[in-house]
Amino acid sequence: MSEPFRGPEDEWRVREARRAIEAVLTAATEPVEPRFLAELVELPVEQVEALCAELGDEYERDGRGFVLRRVAGGYRLQTHPDLAAYVEQFVLEGQHVRLSGPALETLAIVAYKQPISRAQVSAIRGVDVETTLQTLMQRGYLTEVSRDPGPGLAVLYGTTALFLERLGLDSVADLLPLGDFVPDAGIVEALERGLRVSDDPTNVEESTDPVDG
Repeated sequence: MSEPFRGPEDEWRVREARRAIEAVLTAATEPVEPRFLAELVELPVEQVEALCAELGDEYERDGRGFVLRRVAGGYRLQTHPDLAAYVEQFVLEGQHVRLSGPALETLAIVAYKQPISRAQVSAIRGVDVETTLQTLMQRGYLTEVSRDPGPGLAVLYGTTALFLERLGLDSVADLLPLGDFVPDAGIVEALERGLRVSDDPTNVEESTDPVDG
């Protein structure tokens, strides 16, 4: 990569730009787009992105308690992943704000299948997810993105910038491939043996309507 800055004046500009970027990201409560940072420091977007990369590498080398990450289309300073236990204890002590298992399952389905309707999510989970979707929308992780053009014009849901921000992702394309969570053939075979229902009619249990917990 070619050097974007040359000469004493340019060296002063880059030092000032680095300080300005740090100040803005420290004050920001949401990811800041590189375009906006470029306008603030009056430098090309590519140079601002290079400066952010340099700052991030510098924080890592110094072993700081925070990192500079590109998430949800912008840059932000956030706590170092290695210190999550301390931060969690500080932020969540005495509070019950964690998502339930069903909520996490619903959120994962929407994240990977979006845009998706409530009926489709319910079909995948096997339970009515209306209340769970409302909770996730209240938390700011899901939003209504469009309407199904088919009969009924069902609302279609998708994830938000806050969802990407909390996961430290720049876009949904950065989600881990689903294949990473699929067990190998041996495990699947063992599960099938364990879950196989006997042909003996005396082993058939009475079914009940599932309820989302």
